This record gives sequence, C-alpha cells and structure tokens, in this order.
Amino acid sequence: MEYIANNGDMKFQRTSPDEAILSELGQRLARLRIAAGVTQSELAEKAGVGKRTLERLEAGESVHAVNLIRVMRFLGLLERLEAVLPARSAGPIALLKSQAKERQRASRKAAADSSSWKWEEPA
Repeated sequence: MEYIANNGDMKFQRTSPDEAILSELGQRLARLRIAAGVTQSELAEKAGVGKRTLERLEAGESVHAVNLIRVMRFLGLLERLEAVLPARSAGPIALLKSQAKERQRASRKAAADSSSWKWEEPA
C-alpha cells in the first residue's frame, strides 16, 4: 500500500488504493460525526440513510454516492465539494468577449430621450 500518513491521516495520492481511500474517508466521517456529538442512528435518520449504510460508509466499504452526499449534507460538508469539483469557469477569451458587450456609459441620445425634466429659470 502506498500512502503517506500525516498526523494519523492518509494523504490521498494517485497511487493510493481505492480501498485505502474509502477507509480513510470513512474514518474521517466517523470522527466528524463523533465530534458533532451525533450517534450513528441519529445521523442515519437525519441524513435519510439506513444505519447499516452509514456503518458501511464509516467502515470504508463501497456505498452509493447519493448516500455519501446525504451524510455530507447533514455534517455540513457539502460545500467542500466545490473545492474538489469546481464549476466550469469561462476561459479568458470568453471573459473578454463578455466584458466588451457591457455598456461603459450612457449615450447622449438615450440620456436626452429618457429625461422629461427641463431646467426652469426662477421668476
């Protein structure tokens, strides 16, 4: 098995075996659950998964991705997936094109037509 321990935690690497990664994920989820003061039964119920499914997840066994998402949502970890799988961002050319289409200032004609106010001299 090729993985690097860091303060008791495994550092995920391309060469890490799937089983080792699943085991580490399960251990981390279990530690977070315990730190939150939630039992397996409570977490399973609140996350909408079976207790046995949660036990398998924490043991590093394979589970459906939707069950992992449900558990992560309850533990407040779902937002962290953005860091792992960020939304597709526009490339530099697309950004330049979108900026070129934005108006930088109002034209004189549009400003004159849109205003019905006129300056009146005091009597």
